[in-house]
Amino acid sequence: MADKPFAPACERNREPILAVLRAAFARCTRVLEIGSGTGQHAVHFASAMPWLTWQCSDRAAHLPGIRAWLDDAALPNTLPPIELDVTGDWPSARYDAVFSANTLHIMGWSEVERLFAHLPQATTDDAVLAIYGPFNRGGRFTSDSNAAFDRSLKSRDPRMGLRDAEAVDALARGAGFVLREDHALPAHNHCRVWHRDTGAGKPDAARSQDPRVAAA
Repeated sequence: MADKPFAPACERNREPILAVLRAAFARCTRVLEIGSGTGQHAVHFASAMPWLTWQCSDRAAHLPGIRAWLDDAALPNTLPPIELDVTGDWPSARYDAVFSANTLHIMGWSEVERLFAHLPQATTDDAVLAIYGPFNRGGRFTSDSNAAFDRSLKSRDPRMGLRDAEAVDALARGAGFVLREDHALPAHNHCRVWHRDTGAGKPDAARSQDPRVAAA
């Protein structure tokens, strides 16, 4: 379809991301993609990982473009996209995998907090979370290009900007997710993978009763 939206970055980064997701989601069955954008990633990943049922989501303005990609591909394992604003209502279904690409830096920090706060209700106890994009380390940019990108974002909206990996990890822990993998990918991006641990957000005394913690 000629009128489908197209993001060149999706074409460039899809194979490196797929290499991470293929292993990270190997035992998963239902994926919620937050901020599906054009829908290009969904089509590529769902085609390459047919054991997954892929649920696209985004704000209402993006849904027609996503539908165009999904309809054109006609894959049996993609569902109709759903409207999802992280500050609004979330789907009642539970997913054992969540994926998002290039979203945290275009949200305000309060929206990033809301995203993670909703994850416990949207995921199963064994869920895997994978997020792709640029991250700062220790409050510092990891490249000149990332610093320039951050300036560009803030010129559009001061609430936008690259997020510190450590701050995101803290939100993930609060939602019960523990960082397991951090993959450096091209163009100074990373794909970070967390696994849900239902003891992660509890005080240390409570966690000590969790046999998985003792065995770790």
